[in-house]
Amino acid sequence: MITSLLGTSFIGYSRSSGNTAAGHGIQPGTGTVLEPTYLAASATEVERALALASAAFPVYSKLSGKVRAGFLRAIATEIESVVDDIVERGILETALAEPRLRGETGRTVGQLRMFAGLIVEGSWVDARIDRAQPDRQPIPKVDLRSMLRPLGPVAVFCASNFPLAYSVAGGDTASALAAGCPVVVIAHSSHPGTAEIIAEAVIRAAHLTGMPEGVFSVLYGGGRTVGQMVVKHPAIQAVGFTGSRAGGTALMESAAKRAQPIPVYAEMSSVNPIVILPGALARGEEVLAEAFFASFTLGVGQFCTNPGLVFLPVGVGEKFLGKLKSLTEASVAGTLLNASICEAFTASTAAITGVEGVETLARSVSVAGLNQALPVVFEVSIADFLKHETLQGEMFGPASLIVRGTVAEIEAVIPTLEGQLTASIHATQEELAVKTSLVDALQNRVGRLIFNGFPTGVEVCSSMVHGGPFPSTSDGRSTSVGTMAIFRFCRPVAWQSFPDSALPAELRDANPLEIKRTETN
Repeated sequence: MITSLLGTSFIGYSRSSGNTAAGHGIQPGTGTVLEPTYLAASATEVERALALASAAFPVYSKLSGKVRAGFLRAIATEIESVVDDIVERGILETALAEPRLRGETGRTVGQLRMFAGLIVEGSWVDARIDRAQPDRQPIPKVDLRSMLRPLGPVAVFCASNFPLAYSVAGGDTASALAAGCPVVVIAHSSHPGTAEIIAEAVIRAAHLTGMPEGVFSVLYGGGRTVGQMVVKHPAIQAVGFTGSRAGGTALMESAAKRAQPIPVYAEMSSVNPIVILPGALARGEEVLAEAFFASFTLGVGQFCTNPGLVFLPVGVGEKFLGKLKSLTEASVAGTLLNASICEAFTASTAAITGVEGVETLARSVSVAGLNQALPVVFEVSIADFLKHETLQGEMFGPASLIVRGTVAEIEAVIPTLEGQLTASIHATQEELAVKTSLVDALQNRVGRLIFNGFPTGVEVCSSMVHGGPFPSTSDGRSTSVGTMAIFRFCRPVAWQSFPDSALPAELRDANPLEIKRTETN
């Protein structure tokens, strides 16, 4: 049974006393309002949270990787101790099924432990040592040593579609804490109770491991109000965000207009194009259709990697389309995360329907209930696709657009696409070897290329890239998943001619941490 929820923000180790209602959790399938009322943090409380984060930074950033790793592992353990509460409240607030919530909890604690292992090993700091050469002619060489250091307090915005893995203690928080940055989280209105349960677990872990107050806070009140206050505050040195393009670009604009501009790492919109070549169809059109259908309807299509655009050559693929049509028509409605997502899905699919040349290949014949979506597949020629920029837009939900053209036309259109998180190519190895220019074109538009697979399902590991050119993300040089995510919240610092005793342990001659370093004598 869930312990009592208070509905108030976490200001360091204290709870807020705000008196302005920010909203409630709402059960998407029924519209039932869930208690308690969540109260917005006041301006004074926001200021207090940021002051605590600023004060915590010089202490927390100097803790060893081993000590910070202990904190991350304690968070994982505390989250695991309340997994039943997370599932109970999460089902009510999001309509996600128990297996999905338990799986997402596993991913959340897994990435916390992954970052713990990274910072204990220590080589992520990229330590570089160029020793002095006082006798070098004509100019002596000074001793120079450099490594990555944390930026400072980080603001993290929770995502609507991942109440755990991209929210309070998700990847942005884990990577920022691992780097040595205090975190101020802005909770999402779609799952405030789940956020409170997770926040309590993080605070317990902070107490247990002796972390400085202010290393972690969670604020209720919304991105347009409390969130903007946080981003504009001089204490914040970077932002992590997963959400809409409008929300991400608004944060980018606010961050750029500050007296000291700061980086915003925003994951926004992506339609994740798939290119199917004839050789892939020859292996089994119906099997391919089944796999594609499973991917674009997974989680009611509410994944940032949902495949919303498929390029299929003309003259082939009729069995693929036939199977896809029968699967879609026989599918059932699914409950979306909240009313706003449902409204946006309805509007985006209606807009696609109204575009000249677009036909509805298949739509579920099921009946949709409150905040539910029906799977739908549209079809258009590549000529009409090129005429209407709106056809590149994201339909966040169980929908996809099939674009028909020649292989040459498909290859020609790829460079015109917006930046994407992923692109998939289904082909034989022989086709892949011939179509290197197609692969190169896809590579230039995405952060992750997939061969004979589908983009849904993001492995959390050291080589994963979950990012891509704008507008899929605000900065295509970064990733929000995997160990490389830590580099978003660091900057390089060099020490010139410092005595060994005054250097960070990572840069001392004896290499007391025994980390891998780049050294030049």
